[in-house]
Amino acid sequence: MAPPFVFPSTLRDLERDDGSDGDDEPSLRPQNPVAVAALRAADLEEFVKGMSHYASIPPSTVSFGVCLELAETEPLGTSFDLSDKELFCIEEQDVFDRIYSLVRDFTCLPPALKFNLVETLRSNLSVLLPNIDSLSRASMSSPSDGLQIADRIASHRNALKIYSFFLLSIVVANESATDSCNGPKVAAHRRKKSTVYAWNWEAQRGRIMNLIANSLEVDLSLLFGPGGADEQYLSFVSKCTFVLCENQSVLKDEETRNGLCRIIGGIATKHQRISQTSASVLYLIHKFDFTVVHLAEAAAAAEKRFGDGSLAISLIREIGRTDPKDYVRDTAGADNVGRFLVELADRMPKLMSTNLGVLVPHFGGDSYKIRNSLVGVLGKLAAKAFKDVEGDSSTHSLRLRSKHAMLEILIERCRDVSAYTRSRVLQVWAELCEENAISIGLWNEVAPVASGRLEDKSAIVRKSALQLLITMLQHNPFGPQLRTATFEATLEKYKEKLLGMEPPSPEKDELVNDSSLGEVIEGQDESVSDSCLPSSQEKKDQDPTIVDLTNLEQIRALVASLEAGLRFSTCITSLMPTLVQLLASPSATDVENTILLLMRCRQFQIEGSEAALRKMLPLVFSQDKSIYEAVESAFITIYTRKSPTETAKSLLNLAIDCSIGDLAALESLVSSLVSKGEISSSTVSALWEYFCFHNIGVRPVQSRGALSILCMAAKSSPSILGPHLQDIIDIGFGRWAKEEPLLARTACLVLQRLSKEDKIKLIRTSSSVFSALQGLITSLSLPEKIWYGAADKAISAIYALHPAPEIFAAEIAKKSLNSVFLGTDCVSNENETQNGSILSSIPTTNLGRFLFITSHIALNHLVYIETSVKKIQKQKQKNDKSQPTSEDFPADASKTSEAQGINAELGLGATIDIAIESLAEKAEREIVSSSSEKNLIGHCGPFLAKLCRNLTLLQKFPELQASAMLALCRLMIIDVEFCEANLQILFTVAESAPSEIVRSNCTIALGDLAVRFPNLLEPWTEYIYARLRDPLASVRKNAVLVISHLILNDMMKVKGFINEMAVRIEDGDERISSLAKLFFHELSKKGTNPIYNLLPDILGRLCNQHLKEETFCSIMQFLISSIKKDKQMEALVDKLCNRFAGVNDVRQWEYISYCLSQLTFTEKGLKKLVDNFKMFEHALSEDSVMNHFRSVIAKCKKFAKPELKVCIEEFDEKLSKVHQEKKEQEATTRNAEVHKQRIGSLDGLLVTKKTGHDNGKSAEEETSEVIDPSMHSNSEDKENMPECSDNICSEKSHTSSTFTESEGDGTEVQSARTSCKGLSRSRIKKMREPEDSADSAPVRRATRSSRRSAR
Repeated sequence: MAPPFVFPSTLRDLERDDGSDGDDEPSLRPQNPVAVAALRAADLEEFVKGMSHYASIPPSTVSFGVCLELAETEPLGTSFDLSDKELFCIEEQDVFDRIYSLVRDFTCLPPALKFNLVETLRSNLSVLLPNIDSLSRASMSSPSDGLQIADRIASHRNALKIYSFFLLSIVVANESATDSCNGPKVAAHRRKKSTVYAWNWEAQRGRIMNLIANSLEVDLSLLFGPGGADEQYLSFVSKCTFVLCENQSVLKDEETRNGLCRIIGGIATKHQRISQTSASVLYLIHKFDFTVVHLAEAAAAAEKRFGDGSLAISLIREIGRTDPKDYVRDTAGADNVGRFLVELADRMPKLMSTNLGVLVPHFGGDSYKIRNSLVGVLGKLAAKAFKDVEGDSSTHSLRLRSKHAMLEILIERCRDVSAYTRSRVLQVWAELCEENAISIGLWNEVAPVASGRLEDKSAIVRKSALQLLITMLQHNPFGPQLRTATFEATLEKYKEKLLGMEPPSPEKDELVNDSSLGEVIEGQDESVSDSCLPSSQEKKDQDPTIVDLTNLEQIRALVASLEAGLRFSTCITSLMPTLVQLLASPSATDVENTILLLMRCRQFQIEGSEAALRKMLPLVFSQDKSIYEAVESAFITIYTRKSPTETAKSLLNLAIDCSIGDLAALESLVSSLVSKGEISSSTVSALWEYFCFHNIGVRPVQSRGALSILCMAAKSSPSILGPHLQDIIDIGFGRWAKEEPLLARTACLVLQRLSKEDKIKLIRTSSSVFSALQGLITSLSLPEKIWYGAADKAISAIYALHPAPEIFAAEIAKKSLNSVFLGTDCVSNENETQNGSILSSIPTTNLGRFLFITSHIALNHLVYIETSVKKIQKQKQKNDKSQPTSEDFPADASKTSEAQGINAELGLGATIDIAIESLAEKAEREIVSSSSEKNLIGHCGPFLAKLCRNLTLLQKFPELQASAMLALCRLMIIDVEFCEANLQILFTVAESAPSEIVRSNCTIALGDLAVRFPNLLEPWTEYIYARLRDPLASVRKNAVLVISHLILNDMMKVKGFINEMAVRIEDGDERISSLAKLFFHELSKKGTNPIYNLLPDILGRLCNQHLKEETFCSIMQFLISSIKKDKQMEALVDKLCNRFAGVNDVRQWEYISYCLSQLTFTEKGLKKLVDNFKMFEHALSEDSVMNHFRSVIAKCKKFAKPELKVCIEEFDEKLSKVHQEKKEQEATTRNAEVHKQRIGSLDGLLVTKKTGHDNGKSAEEETSEVIDPSMHSNSEDKENMPECSDNICSEKSHTSSTFTESEGDGTEVQSARTSCKGLSRSRIKKMREPEDSADSAPVRRATRSSRRSAR
């Protein structure tokens, strides 16, 4: 009988002599191993496959020659022995030695020999396992052959150990060799395929691991006794298994992975090695993230295969017993453990639910990753652990209570301190909604929570909240329409029906609980109102006596459901203002998800969703590509993915209701979609049908909307207008324009969008277009507000279409002039204009329109001149390029080059450009200049200037002042001299005009003038900023927009008045505040953030503006938050500390220290603060300043390293010490001042008393004389004395005391000593008489003697 095999620590430990261990029991060890690595290929093949035998030869004497000789004489070999002999031949020493030698040098074997050896060992072990079962049956059937069976059991046990040992050793060795080859030799392996790995090792590895798993699942109690399998055997298998699990490539093979999972489950569960296996599993989870899913699968498979979840329970409890602080230190391990718990809950929800109590305390830990995982676990359990309906009612009630408790925890976790956890909770709620695991009772608890998280400060939480609301709408149990009005009407109807069906005995009624109702309806896809009524009606027809009760219960359920649906609909409807704000969020994810939520709300007909969706149109101008794509996709989904007629109708209705800003965004979208083909030609045809009134029931406003969309489409495809030119003129300027005044304005816009060919065609074929435009401009039929916009576009259309627009425009101006003055030549009559005698008799409406027409013609003429100059320059460049080259005319090549050289030397090309520019400047000057007699607009300029200066007259006609100032601003934009001459009156009107419209127009004009004449407007910069202080919000808003435009486009320097813009951050108007914040946000993106350089100056100016403390703090907090760079923050520490040096105002100390507390401190920044201690030391006496420095210390402690915390503590102690010393000094100083004032008051009293004695007055008069100066002093400086003494009673005097004097007649007089606290030294000196100073000592002595006598 062979000695037993004992598992070594490693393979090569078998060769070492174990006699030193003191164990006398022999063990099977290799006696004569062969150096397989030294054999040649042929000899090695013979050694493995042939019939060689080395039992009698010592390994030291084995050589290649001996191997060949024995191969010829000995008919035995390794493969032959394992295949031909019985399974237990591996116990034989020679066979064991040879197999050991091959396994030891397995990596050196060729692939074929590897396959031969592995397949032989594996097949033998697979045959051995059934023999163990048969041996067990044999031992039970023939107990008499005890000795023989014992030997067979020992042989089976030995063979099982040896086969398992060699196979696992091969797997581990080969994987180690594979990893080492895949490291530095990857490049060589790719160039030339290595034959070492040519065999299919993955398949063999999977078979081996599953075979080992099978061996563990066999009943081994017969082989190893009732105590279970050998500990060394299980330890070795377990060790090899977990080593293989550390290799990610091994776990990628499904068969191998399944085998490893079976081994882990078998060892832990069947062989009761729970604690050891749990420790190994947790080690893998902490160190290797790729093992998490597979180990969770192993624990679940063990419970499923063996019906024992002890491994999973042990892992859960070990995780629960871990100190939460350990997860804070090991963030990667915490992440892996969290994922493992979620995977375990997904696979074993019931087991996890029963052991959840050990994990709940980790909700109070500091690791947000563990809290995230526990939230995920609760979500999995709520969705899966309570789905079965088995058990009695008490069990079902218990499950419901457990589920409700878990969901309550999830609601509570929505307020977690970590944004990641709050986001994860909302994601879990969304998953529960998709699983229909939320009852109606909880539905209206989750919706408000999600709504509240829309205002969370973290973007990831807002994103999760938006996605949750989208999911809740998609899976809501209340129906496909969630209109609040519909729910209210239906609810009222069924409430009345319910009241009519109530039984007379109320004690028999059982009210339906919300939660139980939710469980009944849970998982129901259709609306409750759609499912209850038909069945109720059918039952009513069958049996009236039963139906009454059934109907009553169903009506109650329906009313409860309608009430819940109404609450949900109201909650979603109330979100519209918040969603509109989120559309302006700087976070792209906020905008994208808000758009998706609004689209879902529109699908469910939520009130206000249509209007909110229109707010997304301006986002088409966003620079973020993802936002633009989201807006475009939503627009296509809502408006264009319909039939052509429906698409046309939705687009024209959108255009009708849009504001000016929305129209610009809509134009950008429509032109883009036309170019991309999203708006088809059939849709364009449908729009023309609407415009031409071909459809029945088309209204004029719809015709105008259709024309607006066509005008937008023409921006990218002007050819769509060509076939309908006559329709545009006939309808746009015909009778329909009288019914819809804006139709003519839209037609003018369309005429400007015509292609060049269509413009020529229109001029040739239709001469009525210009008469229609002239009639539109000079007509008085249009309303006042609409006329200005229509005339604006009509004049622009004339300059775009007419071949000689200046001539035609002059005729229009003359006609308008005649309509105003009726032939009276009062334009040049200065006296009458100044006196206003004629202005009071002419119609101011006509005069205002005339001024508008002339000024707008002048402005368009300026644009026309610039356009003409550009055309000339472009034509000149084209001519220069098209000059004949030397290739075309070789004979003239030399002459051409010579002429070009001469022209270049003479500068003729530059001369031509200068001449063109000179002519352009002259033409521009002549627009407003009155030097020429034929210049109509030039003559209007002086008249207009004088009219605008007559403020007294214009105050009587505010509308005329608006038109006159607008016209004046336009003429100032054209000519620099005219601008300079009238600049002062413009600023005067901008400041003092009573009309906010006039002030707004002037403010906007100032921005245009600053762009055109920046040098001229630079001295007036302070007055431009002054518009930010206008009392009306509309003017301030325009001022913010103008200044933002000028600064952000580098048209105006950011000077020292930027503090006015900062004040607007806390403007009372929310719109202005948002615009100011947007300005500073965009300003911070320019260069190296100009706010960093402006901040000290803004701080100094704001300190002198006497703002409220809350306003100042909010402004500075916002500005400081826009500074992100650490270096700038560190430099600001220096700048702010230096401001303490020259400031003695306590309020400024508080403001500067507050700004310091808002900075983000780095280690360098803190060092600078410590170094500048002397700068702010004197300010530490104030408690408010000290509190700000304490907040700085608290902030620094959060990020500080341990060695830095010591310095922070020292600095904190130093601050506290200095603060205490300063407080004590102040207290001492105050006490000294009080003492001095009291002494001075006493001296004054005594001096006065002495004067009374000299005059021989009575005691009452003396007392009065003593008191009167004090009263006089109090009345002179009562601001410094909070309380005054009005009589001589000591009880009513704040700091008075009494003393007694003895008079000659024996009476006692009490004199009041009044406090003179707060009196200046000069006043105290005035109370003393110089001539009495010599007598003061005797008086005091007399006083002391009087006191002694009184006592």
